[in-house]
Amino acid sequence: MYFKFTFCPIILLLWASLSFAQNVNVVIHGAASIAKTDDNFVCVTLDWWPAEKCDYNQCPWGKAGILNLDLRYGALINAIKAFNPLRIKVGGSLQDNVVYKVGEVSSCPNFMKREDGLFGFSQGCLSMERWDQLNRFFNHTGVKLTFGLNALFGRNESQTEKGLWIGDWQPQNTRDFMQYTISKGYKVDSYEFGNQLSGSGMGAKVDAKQYGKDVIVLKNLVKELYAHPETQPKVLGPGGFYEEKWFNTFLEVSGQGIVDGLTHHIYNLGPGVSDVVNKFRPQLGAWVSESGGALNGGSKDVSRTFADGFWYLDQMGMASTYDQKVFCRQALIGGNYGLLNATTFVPNPDYYGALLWHRLMGSTVLAVTKESDPDLRVYAHCAKKKPGVSLIFINLSKDRSFNITLSNSKPGDAGKPNYEFVGKQNREEYHLRALTGDIKDDIVCLNDVPMVQTDSEDIPAMDPKLVDASTPISIAAQSIAYVTIRDFEAPACV
Repeated sequence: MYFKFTFCPIILLLWASLSFAQNVNVVIHGAASIAKTDDNFVCVTLDWWPAEKCDYNQCPWGKAGILNLDLRYGALINAIKAFNPLRIKVGGSLQDNVVYKVGEVSSCPNFMKREDGLFGFSQGCLSMERWDQLNRFFNHTGVKLTFGLNALFGRNESQTEKGLWIGDWQPQNTRDFMQYTISKGYKVDSYEFGNQLSGSGMGAKVDAKQYGKDVIVLKNLVKELYAHPETQPKVLGPGGFYEEKWFNTFLEVSGQGIVDGLTHHIYNLGPGVSDVVNKFRPQLGAWVSESGGALNGGSKDVSRTFADGFWYLDQMGMASTYDQKVFCRQALIGGNYGLLNATTFVPNPDYYGALLWHRLMGSTVLAVTKESDPDLRVYAHCAKKKPGVSLIFINLSKDRSFNITLSNSKPGDAGKPNYEFVGKQNREEYHLRALTGDIKDDIVCLNDVPMVQTDSEDIPAMDPKLVDASTPISIAAQSIAYVTIRDFEAPACV
């Protein structure tokens, strides 16, 4: 049951006032950007898992899978519309086990548990009736769509090496699916080729040279069917865990101009894939096309709580500084790690953190330096669509708050002292913390107001607190804050 509070309990304010405050100076290097993200950096996934998907004696997916999600719920619709637009990637572990009921494919089986099947399931099917329903939903909610294609179609599992799938990819089913999609006028921003088939794979794998040859076939198919470059979907791949040798071989075989975005999955961020991007330079750089705090559905006691935001928002901050263009969270709904509750569609705390990022953090990433303190994470971007800079502060300390003063580095004066920034306009601040003070709470407060849906299932107002620019920025213990400063002069943001 969800209760509607007007304010977070006053005990939190008393608790915050008793915590030890540490003064920290943060320097924003606004002369030049260190990275660029896509305007729609925040991304979420919709997965194929049926209700029978179970791990660790729990079955948390329910009816949240692509084939059985009820698309009529106002809470679901409003949660997506609030992003205007939200990037969604349709895909997941079972996507390489999905056929499309179109063209020569007449049978449309449901996923069934099967011990010798990929990830323990038989082949499944996407009917065009369901594809029509999904596209009406995507169009209504303004989704920017990435669709994960079946990259195992036509292959067979090797008789000599378990998990290795051999043979050429057969594109006919994908061709028929794309032709149907085009005939209906459905908009697809990008197609991702396969899921977790790279390197050692997850459940299945494809040799790097074979994958490179097949992605060329896919690229040529997209160019053939989508004749106009301005409406041509991007081709992404390989959508798996990074292994340097496999990625290098695949990119050497496919060559430049084939893969528009290099996609990889992470469950903790490492910079290695950035080296590959610098070497091969795919047109759209690197994307994190799947990431979660924990594999196999997430942690039921953490992933849906405020505590998860310390991983999630910090990971997005790190990804942006590594020049990752898109960051896809597993998942919008389903498992234990959805941004929305799998049965009520009520937003979990991470939803509000993601929505604030999408609204406030622009695509230009700025360097930040501060006194060394592992409990305070800071990331800075040019503000989105308006002047100034936006920062996110993540305070991991249980008992210390931080009083932040800002300094601005002088353009062209390397090695010279930075100067303290003194603003004239009020700052816009958004402070997030757990309702009860326990970070495992599943209700988050924004500026001391609990975030709960309205009676009409709308997302509540998320207004900033206007703060006198002459005062330090105060970040309470175990809290997260976004701060936008409109009169901060950063040449990179002009």
